[in-house]
Amino acid sequence: MTDDADDVTVAGQRALVLGASGNVGACVTRHLAADGADVRVLLRKTSATKGIDGLDVDRRYGDPFDPATVATAMADRDVVYYCIVDTRAELWNPAPLFATNVDGLRTVLGVAAGMPLQRFVFLSTIGTIAVGADGETVDEDTPFNWADKAGSYIESRRRAEDLVMSFVRERRLPAVVVNVSNPYGPPDWQPRQGMFVQMAALGKMPFYVRGVGSEVVGIDDAADAMVRASRRGRVGERYIASERFMSHRELVTTAADAVGARPPRIGVPMAVVYVVAWVGEIVGRLFGVDVPISRQSARLLALTSPASHAKATRELGWRPAPTEDAIRRAAENYVSRAAQG
Repeated sequence: MTDDADDVTVAGQRALVLGASGNVGACVTRHLAADGADVRVLLRKTSATKGIDGLDVDRRYGDPFDPATVATAMADRDVVYYCIVDTRAELWNPAPLFATNVDGLRTVLGVAAGMPLQRFVFLSTIGTIAVGADGETVDEDTPFNWADKAGSYIESRRRAEDLVMSFVRERRLPAVVVNVSNPYGPPDWQPRQGMFVQMAALGKMPFYVRGVGSEVVGIDDAADAMVRASRRGRVGERYIASERFMSHRELVTTAADAVGARPPRIGVPMAVVYVVAWVGEIVGRLFGVDVPISRQSARLLALTSPASHAKATRELGWRPAPTEDAIRRAAENYVSRAAQG
């Protein structure tokens, strides 16, 4: 994170975090609480809270998509950090993705548009950014160019962004979008993006995928970008919060080396991953279950390219640390938790 925190102080900010049970949402909550903000979170009774346990925050409980509940939680708040997202790209039935990522969001936006908010900071994904040809670096203004390959998850996230922007234009909602890439770092109690790092750290990752990689960022830097967007983000703008592009081999090797595990030695082509995903989909449909990887989620691994965070640096003052540091700390944390049972 950058040193110049004085220009984005949130001390006294009256914040509401929606999605504080998720990895990024919990980290945003921790940052706000540490910096002296007046933090409120809205949770379901069934929400996991390990990421925010011990914090001095105002916990409210209820359905985050119930208008009355949201209005009560949002009352007297300056900033809303919207971090609710269903990331299960592997679902064979995409209905839950659209129910959460689009329909639920629409309800919250309707409430937010009637509130005197300073900012509505929306957590989006690097997946709604274009894919560069032949390793070309893209940015927020590069026209989206892979809708025919993106699948239901990315489509739900693109619709979500479009919805936010429509409320900016038509309802004067002071919203800012932050496009976060794959975040790494402890504590990550429910690893999804961190799955490969966890497996490599525990010595359960004998292979890496050749010729592919992804944009990466430390979880604390992702949260820092969200907080900075609340103070310096321009309404109606998108900001990429991603430190750099990292190959899959470098990702898992960094994790293994951090804890002295045997790094993956076998490189498998992406074609093998697609075959495994295809077989998994067939088995999943036969037995009515969702599998950890589908052809759609495999495509998200294959279809990524370098992206520039120059706009976030220029306008938000965001300067991320090397993601390798976050990956090493994540690996150490996974091993420590495994040792504790």
